[in-house]
Amino acid sequence: MIRRQAPAKINLDLFVTGRRADGYHELDSLVVFGVVADELTFEPAAELELVVTGPFAEAVPHGEANLVLQAARLLADWAARRPQARIHLHKRIPPAAGLGGGSADAAATLLALAELWGIRWDLAEALELAAELGADVPVCLWGQTARMRGVGERLDPVRGLPPLPLVLVNPGVELATARVFETFARHHRPQPAQRPPLPVTPTLPIFGWWLGQGRNDLEPAACTLAPMVGEVLARLAACEGCLVARMSGSGPTVYGLFDRPTAAQAAAEALAAECPRWWITHGVVETPP
Repeated sequence: MIRRQAPAKINLDLFVTGRRADGYHELDSLVVFGVVADELTFEPAAELELVVTGPFAEAVPHGEANLVLQAARLLADWAARRPQARIHLHKRIPPAAGLGGGSADAAATLLALAELWGIRWDLAEALELAAELGADVPVCLWGQTARMRGVGERLDPVRGLPPLPLVLVNPGVELATARVFETFARHHRPQPAQRPPLPVTPTLPIFGWWLGQGRNDLEPAACTLAPMVGEVLARLAACEGCLVARMSGSGPTVYGLFDRPTAAQAAAEALAAECPRWWITHGVVETPP
């Protein structure tokens, strides 16, 4: 049995920098991983099977719409073999939440099944295959703090960040990525990323200041479609010790960066008591030195 963690992808900022002729938007985003993760196990089997459990099992697409199955079949086709595996997905990351849960699951599937099936490939081949499954799958396969650009194909490692105490809040509203981008395109124009140079090995207060100079260009569109996102942003920003409150990805999940882990925990507990229907979690994200 092979066991894999598929951590959530958190966009600490997100600039929409252009639009290609094929309609896809180009992005520039600082991405970290952690706080919450799905768990997958893989075993040999005569056929391809997928069992989904966990708090968000019912919200996961079934059949061929599921990215785990798509990843398994894509890898099998690439390796010219039958897709044979029993896969168990324990779903802890809310689907369609701006946290790349499905992409993280697909990336974990590619890596685990390559090991299970004895497939030899290099990182470039793995990333190229991952890109066929979606824009976020390559960075999830990369699996470390990175600056992601283009349509997800340009990845640069980012090191030396301090431990990041984060709170994640999802108000449970539906927010389709395509609609968010469509709304953005109607009312806004892509602009170059505007952030000062990232200081070398910054302290948490300095990193919080630096991050606060950025933005998520999709935030206004998401707040138009789901005003609850704006409420979450305001509530997080008002919590003691919050350095930055911002939406992740295309939403509706919002993160808060705090000045210490105890402040993050206190904010998460207070918000959970006030808004019991919201999904709330907290943790500390570590990046490579």
